[in-house]
Amino acid sequence: MPPPREIALLTNPTAGKGRGAAARGAALPRLRAAGLAVRDLQGADAAEAADLAAEAVAAGVEALVVVGGDGLVHLAAQVLAGTATPLGVVPAGTGNDVARYLDLPRRDPAAAADHVAAAVLAGRSRAIDLARESRGRCFVTVLCAGFDAVVNERANRMTWPHGQMRYNIATLAELRTFAPLPYVLELDGATRELEAMMVSVGNGPSFGGGLRITEGALLDDGLLDVVVIKPMSKPALVRTYPRLFTGSVSSHPAYEHHRVRRVRVSAPGIVGYADGERFGALPLEIEAVPGALRVLG
Repeated sequence: MPPPREIALLTNPTAGKGRGAAARGAALPRLRAAGLAVRDLQGADAAEAADLAAEAVAAGVEALVVVGGDGLVHLAAQVLAGTATPLGVVPAGTGNDVARYLDLPRRDPAAAADHVAAAVLAGRSRAIDLARESRGRCFVTVLCAGFDAVVNERANRMTWPHGQMRYNIATLAELRTFAPLPYVLELDGATRELEAMMVSVGNGPSFGGGLRITEGALLDDGLLDVVVIKPMSKPALVRTYPRLFTGSVSSHPAYEHHRVRRVRVSAPGIVGYADGERFGALPLEIEAVPGALRVLG
């Protein structure tokens, strides 16, 4: 009798205000009941989690399955990029945009685990693109490099309150003083200088729990979707925000959309965020890497 097929299950227990631990508790027995051998991994911090994941992949597990949100997917993508080992996701974060992309159950970890098990047993996976900056770090969803990134920076410096309210307060605080930023964009080698409220670089169509800033972005077209929100008044920016959830922001006159293979984004004093993680100070040069990540289908 052949040995059971082995996967690694990597959990962020603090994801989604503690939902990660509960999701692991629901997913682990379902995966084992399906006949899979499961390496149960949980790092004390991001560095240890990445090391554990890399060791499991090097040992030949058939998939790396993460229990968490887009931040843990981001960590896994650094390990899996360019390998044949596919990524599985049991959503347990706040935003879960990658789970949206893959049409996974986002509120039922047992059902997500069943999906993962079925895909592993059937050998069902597909390749998607990654966005990669020039020093090698990748992201799956969207890079934010404007007002939204400034809000993230302020929120991360705050110790109170917690959760979504912290971001709401940070948004209101930044609105008081924020002014359009001077950008230099290089879009497949063509240089543009402009002012904008924000610039976003999308590998996928949404970030932040369904904010569809790069509406129409595809995961397998070998292209990046670069969106510019041109200067507008602060009240107009607030009024426009709800349109991000429907994707209808793409019809706003301040919205500008480009599809490129490579982009360089420069603006003074801005730190970019990707997959919800602090990604790096601008300037950043980013390219599309076709088919760089396999995901369970």
